[in-house]
Order: sequence, then C-alpha cells, then structure tokens
Amino acid sequence: MRLLFRFYEPQKGEIYVAGKNIQNVSLESLRKALGVVPQDAVLFHNTIFYNLQYGNINASAEDIYTVAKLAGIHDAILRMPSGYNTQVGERGLKLSGGEKQRIAIARAILKNPPIILYDEATSSLDSITEENILNAMRDIARHRTSIFIAHRLSTVVDADEIIVLDQGKVAQRGKHIDLLTSPNSLYYEMWHTQSSRMLNRSSSERWEERNHQTSKEEERKKLQEEIINSVKGCGNCSC
Repeated sequence: MRLLFRFYEPQKGEIYVAGKNIQNVSLESLRKALGVVPQDAVLFHNTIFYNLQYGNINASAEDIYTVAKLAGIHDAILRMPSGYNTQVGERGLKLSGGEKQRIAIARAILKNPPIILYDEATSSLDSITEENILNAMRDIARHRTSIFIAHRLSTVVDADEIIVLDQGKVAQRGKHIDLLTSPNSLYYEMWHTQSSRMLNRSSSERWEERNHQTSKEEERKKLQEEIINSVKGCGNCSC
C-alpha cells in the first residue's frame, strides 16, 4: 500500500493505475485517485458532520447524508442526541468500533476516488458488526475498483481475484471457489481453520444468548410470583 501511495519507490518492477505508470504522474493526482479505509479509523475531536466532510470539504449537507446512508450509519446518527452535530470525542472514543468504521467508509466514498483500499477494515470488529459492514462495503465496491487487505478471508470471498501472499511472495491467485480446490494449499488451510473458529464462536454466542434469555425469563417469573404473593397478603383490597 505504501508503494501505491508512493511513500516508497519500488526497487524492482513498475506499478500501473489505469494504464499509467504511477511514477509518471504527480503525487497530488495519484493520491486524489486513492481512498483508504484503515483498520483504526482516525477521527478528529469534533462533530460527526465535520469528520465526514473531511473527505471532501466542498461537499454539501445532502452529499454527506447520502454517503452516510450508503455506509449504513445515517439512521444511527439521527438516533444520537445531537445527530450530525454529536461530538465524537478524542480519536472517536464516544463511538463504537462499528460506528467509527462506517464513518471512515462514508468519508472515503465522499472523496469519490476511483480506487478505495480497505486495509484490515473489519479485523477488530465482532462477527455481527463485521458482516453488517461487509454488506455495506460490497454495495459500494460494485461501482469502483476496491482492494481489500485482509487476514479474515470472509472479507474477500466475493472478490474478482484473490492474491495470497506467503513470506512476501505470491503463493496463489484466483477466485475463492477455485482456490478451495487445492486441499494442501495455504488458502484452503486458512479458510477451513477460520470457518471452524467461526462455527465455534457462533455456537458460543447462541449459547450465551439462550442463557441470557433463560435468566431474563426466570427473573420475570420471580417478579410475577412476588407481585402475586404481595397481593394475596393484602387485607385492605378486593383483589
């Protein structure tokens, strides 16, 4: 990614974007064509509106509402006490991880670059939040070149091409379904390892939810019994 942004120059080979060698274009035009959604979204100690508009300072309020809807954060913002004027706190501490990532996605869309890079954009999120954000990213990815850097393979299963790196070298490349046809491959092993973990995690989450519901039901019955007993012991009413 640093090579693509020309923070470093390649020692070997060349990088082309839209048929042009990136070393033959200005840094300004190159970086204007690229957007990034990082693993840990950087937010300023200001309002949600300010943080969104940072993607394009000339954007109108309607533009900002539109990208917020695309990123699936608009309704959540409206539920906040101050809406788009809500202060996010230092580095966005007042927001959840999922909310911060959605704001980062919306900000990248507002910039409207032809290429967006998602750098481990969902790696720190729980599985449910990750799936919701992936759905938003899939809709956005249809309209531009999208590059996903990920260890979680669930992020890249819909990609037109997956490039598997091992020790800095290309080990495999192809579509998800094709890469799974080689049982001894790195991708195959990673996929089945992660799938097993996800199944175990889902079972654990369902068990915790079932226990939580059972506990709530027991509390409700206990409260109901206490109310009935208190009424039975009352001699001054016609219950």
